[in-house]
Amino acid sequence: MTPQAWLLIAFVALTATLLALDLGVFRRRSHVVTVREALAWSAAWIGCALAFNLALLPWRGTDAALQFLTGYLIELSLSVDNLFVFLLLFGQFAVPPALQHRVLFWGVLGAIVMRVAMIAAGATLIVRFHWILYLFGAFLVTSGARMLLPRKAAVRAAEPPLVGWLRRHLPVSEAYADGRFMVRVDGRRMVTPLFIVLVAIELSDLMFAVDSVPAIFAVTTDPFLVATSNIFAILGLRSLYFALGGLAERLRYLKTGLAVVLLFIGGKILVAGIYPIPTILALAITAAILAAAVVASLVGTRGRTLPADDLPPNPIQRGKP
Repeated sequence: MTPQAWLLIAFVALTATLLALDLGVFRRRSHVVTVREALAWSAAWIGCALAFNLALLPWRGTDAALQFLTGYLIELSLSVDNLFVFLLLFGQFAVPPALQHRVLFWGVLGAIVMRVAMIAAGATLIVRFHWILYLFGAFLVTSGARMLLPRKAAVRAAEPPLVGWLRRHLPVSEAYADGRFMVRVDGRRMVTPLFIVLVAIELSDLMFAVDSVPAIFAVTTDPFLVATSNIFAILGLRSLYFALGGLAERLRYLKTGLAVVLLFIGGKILVAGIYPIPTILALAITAAILAAAVVASLVGTRGRTLPADDLPPNPIQRGKP
């Protein structure tokens, strides 16, 4: 068996073990996730990603390790944009804080399946039609430019059409039923509001994947590196949500930073035939852009109370018990 096959088996085993420990042992009972607990789990997931990155060195070499690290940083930063959508959805559906981790856990599993399917399709297309990379580049530049355009304030989360259809055609219970997605009420099987929230979260991740999957192909076309960097970024997203929930209102320039990252990554693809940007340089530029966006946000909003209508509510503090 090849070293890459062993590494893939180890990756799948590690992921399955950590997820089983996360929900089946440490968080068997629904509870409100504290910032301290979320920070500890965020550190654990990031540590696992970095350990996996080090494991790549003897098997795949320095270049592959750098590609993974760059892809992981890009995917993690783009996934952070999901946090604002989670805030809106949990606030809109009034999800109790104690149940938010559970719905995000199953949302992550669904997101992993969707990402792997999209990555497999993208890798197949690139092998057959290499020029499609330039379409990815143009799409990322367009997405980044669109994110930089001024928008009207107070944009609330609109209910996706499929979610509205489910609410109209499926019997929905009134209670969250302690984290269950289906219950029996008077002998009739019904879905709970938590199931509707789960569908909404999966749909939001599908929309974000349209940007993030092409972005990682700008760094590497190796399906193994693309998939693993994506999955590690998604795995750490739940804990990052609870860790940064209190800071989300202050990260107002993060979206601008993400837009610049998309412009840079898209440009990297488009100029690859003229000047292939080294992976280490791409990593440094991406990290510098994100660091500048975070610092500018924290400094710019220090000591100020932001308008409530300009930002989504924080369900960690305002969710119904």
